[in-house]
Amino acid sequence: MKAKDRKPKAAPKGAPQQQQQAASGEGKQYGEGSYEGTRRYNEGLKEHVENHDIEREARDAEPRSSAEEREMQDAEREGRSRARSGGQSPDDPEDESDLKSE
Repeated sequence: MKAKDRKPKAAPKGAPQQQQQAASGEGKQYGEGSYEGTRRYNEGLKEHVENHDIEREARDAEPRSSAEEREMQDAEREGRSRARSGGQSPDDPEDESDLKSE
Protein backbone atom coordinates (compact mmCIF):
# COMPACT_ATOMS: atom_id res chain seq x y z
CA MET A 1 0.00 0.00 0.00
CA LYS A 2 1.41 3.41 -0.97
CA ALA A 3 1.63 6.29 1.52
CA LYS A 4 -0.82 8.40 -0.47
CA ASP A 5 -3.41 5.59 -0.36
CA ARG A 6 -3.39 5.37 3.44
CA LYS A 7 -6.10 7.08 5.38
CA PRO A 8 -4.91 9.23 8.25
CA LYS A 9 -5.72 7.85 11.66
CA ALA A 10 -8.55 9.60 13.41
CA ALA A 11 -7.56 11.42 16.56
CA PRO A 12 -8.80 9.70 19.69
CA LYS A 13 -11.98 11.11 21.10
CA GLY A 14 -11.21 13.97 23.50
CA ALA A 15 -7.71 14.55 22.12
CA PRO A 16 -8.19 18.26 21.29
CA GLN A 17 -9.47 18.86 24.82
CA GLN A 18 -6.47 17.05 26.30
CA GLN A 19 -4.10 19.07 24.13
CA GLN A 20 -5.83 22.27 25.16
CA GLN A 21 -5.57 21.36 28.84
CA ALA A 22 -1.90 20.49 28.45
CA ALA A 23 -1.20 23.78 26.66
CA SER A 24 -3.01 25.81 29.34
CA GLY A 25 -1.19 24.04 32.15
CA GLU A 26 -4.50 23.05 33.72
CA GLY A 27 -3.99 20.88 36.73
CA LYS A 28 -0.22 21.33 36.70
CA GLN A 29 1.97 23.26 39.09
CA TYR A 30 4.94 25.21 37.81
CA GLY A 31 7.53 26.68 40.15
CA GLU A 32 5.84 28.57 42.93
CA GLY A 33 2.43 28.86 41.28
CA SER A 34 0.04 27.59 38.70
CA TYR A 35 -1.88 29.03 35.80
CA GLU A 36 -5.16 28.44 37.63
CA GLY A 37 -3.86 30.15 40.76
CA THR A 38 -2.73 33.14 38.71
CA ARG A 39 -6.12 33.34 37.00
CA ARG A 40 -7.96 33.27 40.36
CA TYR A 41 -5.63 35.92 41.79
CA ASN A 42 -6.09 38.22 38.77
CA GLU A 43 -9.87 37.82 38.86
CA GLY A 44 -9.96 38.58 42.60
CA LEU A 45 -7.71 41.61 42.17
CA LYS A 46 -9.88 42.94 39.34
CA GLU A 47 -13.05 42.43 41.41
CA HIS A 48 -11.49 44.21 44.40
CA VAL A 49 -10.32 47.21 42.38
CA GLU A 50 -13.71 47.56 40.69
CA ASN A 51 -15.77 47.26 43.89
CA HIS A 52 -13.70 48.90 46.65
CA ASP A 53 -12.45 52.40 47.44
CA ILE A 54 -8.73 51.86 46.94
CA GLU A 55 -7.82 55.46 47.86
CA ARG A 56 -9.64 55.14 51.21
CA GLU A 57 -7.95 51.81 51.91
CA ALA A 58 -4.55 53.42 51.23
CA ARG A 59 -5.34 56.31 53.60
CA ASP A 60 -6.53 53.84 56.27
CA ALA A 61 -3.22 51.96 56.01
CA GLU A 62 -1.08 55.06 56.66
CA PRO A 63 0.67 55.22 60.04
CA ARG A 64 -1.24 57.23 62.67
CA SER A 65 1.85 58.42 64.54
CA SER A 66 5.59 58.76 64.10
CA ALA A 67 6.07 55.78 66.46
CA GLU A 68 3.79 53.65 64.28
CA GLU A 69 5.67 54.83 61.17
CA ARG A 70 9.00 53.75 62.70
CA GLU A 71 7.47 50.41 63.68
CA MET A 72 6.27 49.85 60.11
CA GLN A 73 9.67 50.77 58.69
CA ASP A 74 11.41 48.41 61.11
CA ALA A 75 9.04 45.60 60.15
CA GLU A 76 9.65 46.24 56.46
CA ARG A 77 13.43 46.27 56.98
CA GLU A 78 13.21 42.98 58.93
CA GLY A 79 11.12 41.36 56.19
CA ARG A 80 13.49 42.48 53.48
CA SER A 81 16.51 41.19 55.38
CA ARG A 82 14.95 37.74 55.54
CA ALA A 83 14.10 37.79 51.84
CA ARG A 84 17.66 38.47 50.73
CA SER A 85 20.79 36.51 51.29
CA GLY A 86 24.41 37.45 50.90
CA GLY A 87 24.71 39.80 53.84
CA GLN A 88 23.73 42.97 51.99
CA SER A 89 21.03 45.03 53.66
CA PRO A 90 18.03 45.68 51.40
CA ASP A 91 18.42 49.38 52.12
CA ASP A 92 22.06 49.46 50.97
CA PRO A 93 22.68 50.80 47.45
CA GLU A 94 23.37 48.06 44.93
CA ASP A 95 25.62 50.17 42.70
CA GLU A 96 26.70 53.76 41.93
CA SER A 97 23.45 54.60 40.13
CA ASP A 98 21.52 54.02 43.38
CA LEU A 99 23.66 56.65 45.12
CA LYS A 100 22.82 59.33 42.55
CA SER A 101 19.07 59.23 43.25
CA GLU A 102 19.49 60.02 46.97
